[in-house]
Amino acid sequence: MINQPRFSRRRFLSAAAQTTALVAVSSPLVLRPDRARAATDLVEGMIGGPTGFPGAERYQYGPDTPEGRAIEAAKALKASNNGPDRIVIALSDGSIGQLTQPFPKGAPSVKELWERETGIELDIVGIPNGTEFTKVMQDISTNAGQYDVYTTEWNRLGDLAESGGVLNLDDFVAKHRPEWDDPDNGYVNGDQGVSLLNEYRGSTYGVSLDGDFQTWHHRTDLFGNPEEQKAFADAHGYELAPPTTWKQHDEIAAFFHRPDQGLFGSTDLRNQGWGYTNWYQRYVSMDAPNQYLFADDGTALINSEAGWQATQEYVDSLSHHSPDAISWGWPEQYGNFANGGAAMTCAFSNLPKFLDNPGNDGSKVVGKIGSHLPPGREHDGGLARRTVLWFSITGTVSSQSKHPEAAYLLLQWLGSARIYSWMTANPGGYFDPFRLSDFSDPLVQQTYHEYHVKVIRDSVERAVPTINYPGATAFHNALDENLMAALTGSMDAEQAMANTERQWKRIARRVGEDKLTDAIQANKPAWPTVLDPVS
Repeated sequence: MINQPRFSRRRFLSAAAQTTALVAVSSPLVLRPDRARAATDLVEGMIGGPTGFPGAERYQYGPDTPEGRAIEAAKALKASNNGPDRIVIALSDGSIGQLTQPFPKGAPSVKELWERETGIELDIVGIPNGTEFTKVMQDISTNAGQYDVYTTEWNRLGDLAESGGVLNLDDFVAKHRPEWDDPDNGYVNGDQGVSLLNEYRGSTYGVSLDGDFQTWHHRTDLFGNPEEQKAFADAHGYELAPPTTWKQHDEIAAFFHRPDQGLFGSTDLRNQGWGYTNWYQRYVSMDAPNQYLFADDGTALINSEAGWQATQEYVDSLSHHSPDAISWGWPEQYGNFANGGAAMTCAFSNLPKFLDNPGNDGSKVVGKIGSHLPPGREHDGGLARRTVLWFSITGTVSSQSKHPEAAYLLLQWLGSARIYSWMTANPGGYFDPFRLSDFSDPLVQQTYHEYHVKVIRDSVERAVPTINYPGATAFHNALDENLMAALTGSMDAEQAMANTERQWKRIARRVGEDKLTDAIQANKPAWPTVLDPVS
């Protein structure tokens, strides 16, 4: 086993805090104190938003904006006899800093701004990463009613909606008009993006607060090395560059795989709970525009040539991973990449934010990271390059909340263009950019790096949804277990997919086949259609 430093949550958040300080000091937007003081007031016509730093006007809003409407409505509720004194939000602990840490220098925190503008206290209860869904279901099943707002993984929406524990938000959306589909500042892909992120069976149940679209990263010092370029071209007959196809990816990974030198070819994850997102990418690119998991009538499609090939490739790719790949999670993955231990990897879009950061003394790859679109497959002259949305914190309103409208208004405000760009640029947590407004924002570009921001946006356009139907947890657990059996050699690829299909049929009968097919068909508009030219 090659010893690699474990990139713990504590080290991760420490790096985030260092980044916050670094950006606050080095930002070109932070000018002399006398000029900063000149920006403390709201611009004429604006009713709210942060002040105290040059450039703050970008994040201020008028009365007829999603943020302004949310604030005015929340203030009206507060002034009424039924208005809340506080809203309790259960939030993944790794993201709390983005609400509580002021950013940039001279700014208020997001929490402070909400409380100042509405008079409603924001009570944030930290939930350990990975336990969000468990904690939420405990609150729902016991009728404890501890929270107004839940935050859980995106693809739990189906299970939460079917449990009756979270509210259908359609009426609030119609009343307060969040403008998620705005062509300039809304979600990438417009209505398709809204359907992907916020809806279940055609209705709104969540408000996205995260952009966990898996993105690919590579070492520019390796890919740009003339000696490596010549050796690769001599061996394979084409130039060394970030891969556009899975065949190229596997050849490049094999070329760079040098475990005796502490270098692995590619470290996209293979462990339980995370690895199967990388199986997804191989599988869904098997057809154009997509190889679907289910037919419209609910028939599982994975026990097929496409499923067998994707699974076999997934197993074969262990040859360019760590020998401990099936036990690696993202802490090991990030720690290895920070130590210069991989040529390529697929991770959250925040990898450059934390590792390509001069304030991170533990990273050996500062200035040496690039990012690229996912590999794909050629179909009739077009290239299907697909990635996935995975984890991605989403806010929902508890059906036990005594103040559901105020809870929704908080989510609309947090998830709207101006506040979300300001919040996601803050390096103090894990919320990542996903809105059009994020990608043009100078603070976001500084935190995430200009070279990476366009790749994130283009990856979002090519992202398929992981299962977000009733029974999503059970479907994924079945897939996960059988892929692990294939990785460990206790099943071959065909057996793993046949076993997955049998389990999926049982799950479908349990959750209700009509309900499942309805969800599958409603989810179809969220799948991408973009095909790239074959170079």
